[in-house]
Amino acid sequence: MKKPFRVEAGSPMPLGATPTPAGVNFAVFSRHATAVTLVLGNGADPGADTVEISLDRQEHRTGDVWHAHLSGLPADVCYGYRMAGPFDPAGSGHFYDDRRVLLDPYGRALCPHRWGEARPCLGTRPCCRLPLPDYDWQGDRPLNTPLRDTIIYEMHVRGFTRHPSSRVRHPGTFRGVTEKIPYLRKLGITAVELMPVTEFNENETTFVNPETGQRLKNYWGYSPLSFFAPKAAYCSDPKRPLDEFRDMVRALHRAGIEVILDIVYNHTGEGGADGPTISFRGIDNTIYYLLDPWTRAYLNFSGCGNTCNCNHPIVRTLIMDALRWWVVEMHVDGFRFDLASILGRDQNGEVLSNPPVVEMIAEDPILADTKIIAEAWDAAGLYQVGSFSPHHRWAEWNGRFRDDVRAFMRGDPGQVPALATRIAGSSDLYQHSGRRPCNSINFITSHDGFTLADLVSYNEKHNLANGEDNRDGDNNNLSWNSGVEGPTRNPRILQMRLRRMRTMAVILFLSQGVPMMVAGDEFGRSQRGNNNAWCQDNEISWIDWRLARQKQHLLRFFRMLIALRKAHPVFRRDEFFLTRTAEELPAHLEEISWQGLRPGEQDWSPDCHTLAFTLNGSGIPEGEDDDFFVMLNGHRDREATFIVPPPPALHRERCWKKIIDTGVSPPRDFIDAGRAETIDPGAGVPVAAMACIVLQSRRGSTEGGGGS
Repeated sequence: MKKPFRVEAGSPMPLGATPTPAGVNFAVFSRHATAVTLVLGNGADPGADTVEISLDRQEHRTGDVWHAHLSGLPADVCYGYRMAGPFDPAGSGHFYDDRRVLLDPYGRALCPHRWGEARPCLGTRPCCRLPLPDYDWQGDRPLNTPLRDTIIYEMHVRGFTRHPSSRVRHPGTFRGVTEKIPYLRKLGITAVELMPVTEFNENETTFVNPETGQRLKNYWGYSPLSFFAPKAAYCSDPKRPLDEFRDMVRALHRAGIEVILDIVYNHTGEGGADGPTISFRGIDNTIYYLLDPWTRAYLNFSGCGNTCNCNHPIVRTLIMDALRWWVVEMHVDGFRFDLASILGRDQNGEVLSNPPVVEMIAEDPILADTKIIAEAWDAAGLYQVGSFSPHHRWAEWNGRFRDDVRAFMRGDPGQVPALATRIAGSSDLYQHSGRRPCNSINFITSHDGFTLADLVSYNEKHNLANGEDNRDGDNNNLSWNSGVEGPTRNPRILQMRLRRMRTMAVILFLSQGVPMMVAGDEFGRSQRGNNNAWCQDNEISWIDWRLARQKQHLLRFFRMLIALRKAHPVFRRDEFFLTRTAEELPAHLEEISWQGLRPGEQDWSPDCHTLAFTLNGSGIPEGEDDDFFVMLNGHRDREATFIVPPPPALHRERCWKKIIDTGVSPPRDFIDAGRAETIDPGAGVPVAAMACIVLQSRRGSTEGGGGS
């Protein structure tokens, strides 16, 4: 690079590289660096010249912020910083090394690259790109779908369309997701939750598949290099990651689908002391990370080598600035915070009673309409489901819902009381703090663990392909293989597996709270028993779209189930149920009533494996809705006969229609209420082992139901 540009003092605010009418202002925080150099060049070309501008402590430093204003820069220039200072990891805790060219923590984009390409520029050359011109949003505005009406679909951007069967023009990219919008609309979900999309190094892992000898990838991406920059390798054109991400968001919004980001603020891709120095460590290690006060070793509550010092004012500001940027500049609708319990730890790793950053996120005025979801645990054993924050805005991944449904649906004893609590919205976890059912993000499967198909097909994890001798991944899967481990052609076992998948789907979508499903479960995607496929960039993780045709009846079941939930507010209550015992309600206004096999008789005993309940559709705030009677049989090998109660008192003129029966073969497993069989009160209804039956009250036999 030649140097035709002017260098001036610039401003300490805002941090990052900010265009001005006359050029670009650069500002970076470092409290303990003794010298800072701004490095300019072409990070994508290892042979290109660079220009280095030493920042004068008097002219280019205000407090702890180093800054400069440059005019006349070429638009394609990349930048980074060298920082000098003490290198004393075991003493002061500093990691300064002015041979490294560091990423700007506020960098909005990194140099373009394709998936899997080596990135020698990281830590050695300027790698941050200047901000691009303004984007034309064409009137796009946030959808602000109420949380209680939300249906979340978790997906991996690359894996969603990377398989050849996806038949998209731009597989494995943001544009590939855009091409699949018609499918998402037809499925009926209201939000996609994208696994990490900020820059990470997929080539960082050293693990090798012992079966093939192939080096594995960091496929999931829970190893951020940046809190801002969208991953260029997820773009069909890696030179325009911001615009391609925005194109996807705008298109999803037009289809009525929100975008939630799985965001990682608990650790970074720099790992432990033996990891690469790329950004935060070389800028101010003692501020950005939690260190042992005596040994200065990294405290590792993330399981990934380091833990971010989230409640330090500098790191808090970085997190808040990143969140606001994603909302304001990228139109993101919400965030799921990975290992969010780390957000509640102080500089020594102790758990705070009222963590500043947790409260700031909930109270920030710019984020007021943004969905905020916590994964309320961390890798050090802190488990805060139900107690992460008392603030009414914080929702949580409800791991208790996952575990209790799984346990009931593998036939474990003593699960009926817990299952009823989860179905009713987990009041034991959320009511005491004044929160609502929608604070519970209900899920049975997620990216982490078995898929739904594997949950009913494997007793044990099968992770040898991950290169860690099957030691990685959770051993407590609460799964049951239905009689045979892994693939089988036995029709009886295949029938049982399909039955159990559909029954768990019914529990998920008809429970109070916000349902979340993982991409591919709707047509039975398998990961071959791998419950920790973080490193599998191949057909283990990619969505095989041929299954959507091969298992179209299961896909149809999911679509109809989602439509049923969306059509009936009785499944999407804003408040917890009132009961006669708690509020002295008249019997005819009881909002949910439980029974065992017979009306009026409840069975909460440890040896009970059956549960039924009636949802009263009269008197809900939205107006009158249909009633529903749901029967669940958790026995592995025994049919159970339930006696059907009459519809609730205000709907006694109605009749019951059998709309769902997971014990029969498709397409009879889900029938429109207008064509469904009528079931009389007092009738005995046999429910197959591990199956469920759902009845819907209707005024007449000719009306259409909400499940089509």
